[in-house]
Amino acid sequence: MKINEEFVTRLITTFIREELKKFGFERALIGLSGGVDSAVCAFLAARALGGEKVLCLIMPYGNTFPEEIDDARMVASLINCRSLIIDIQPMIDAYFARYPTDNPVLKGNKMARERMSILYDFSAREKALILGTSNKTELLIGYGTIHGDMACGINPLGDLYKTQIRQLAAWLGVPEKIRKKAPTAGLWAGQTDEGEIGLTYEELDKILYELVDLRRSRQELLDGGYDPVKINRVWEMMKRSEFKRRQPPIIKLSARTVGHDFLYPYDWDR
Repeated sequence: MKINEEFVTRLITTFIREELKKFGFERALIGLSGGVDSAVCAFLAARALGGEKVLCLIMPYGNTFPEEIDDARMVASLINCRSLIIDIQPMIDAYFARYPTDNPVLKGNKMARERMSILYDFSAREKALILGTSNKTELLIGYGTIHGDMACGINPLGDLYKTQIRQLAAWLGVPEKIRKKAPTAGLWAGQTDEGEIGLTYEELDKILYELVDLRRSRQELLDGGYDPVKINRVWEMMKRSEFKRRQPPIIKLSARTVGHDFLYPYDWDR
């Protein structure tokens, strides 16, 4: 699980530059939350492109998380990029005034999708490609909103576990205040990732690394002394969220079907 931070930084910054070039973009766009994942993404984007080519959108729901706004602004200042604060409360409240619910998950999903809607609008306005901030841990257990925080043009962080993101954050110089805070998706007051998931990221990443990277069975983990309840919890989260990691299935009706056998890379040369 220990990474070579310098090597990883070089790979990711090269990835950002090359992928933007392939898509015909020169600038990057990031939804900056005040958390460690989006901060690391912003630091890497600034290294790859220069801060002047990075735009960060800070999109709070009213004044629910004032400290997160301050931390996001601090990150934008440190990498010398443009930033905008856009309050999503008017849009969210207007929707739920007409279609009310007491379910905080529904409200959280709506907020995540509203933020991504704004990011894609600004992507078109600014001609900037959206960089995703979902890490490998979140992707594997489905801890994210489809067409919300999981949407992006490219994802520089998607093959790094949360604990590896923290390693990289320290090496990049992300402020300790951001690195040490309890992770939260900012969906409602008092919400934390680990509280909602039911495991710490350290526990979660160890189990995921064993199951995914080392391809060990659940029985092997049990034999190794892992808590059976936690193993089964992680296994079920991975299984239930598989649909979030796949392109929507397309029924095959023709000789060349997108996602089945029309698989040419987008940088083909004719």
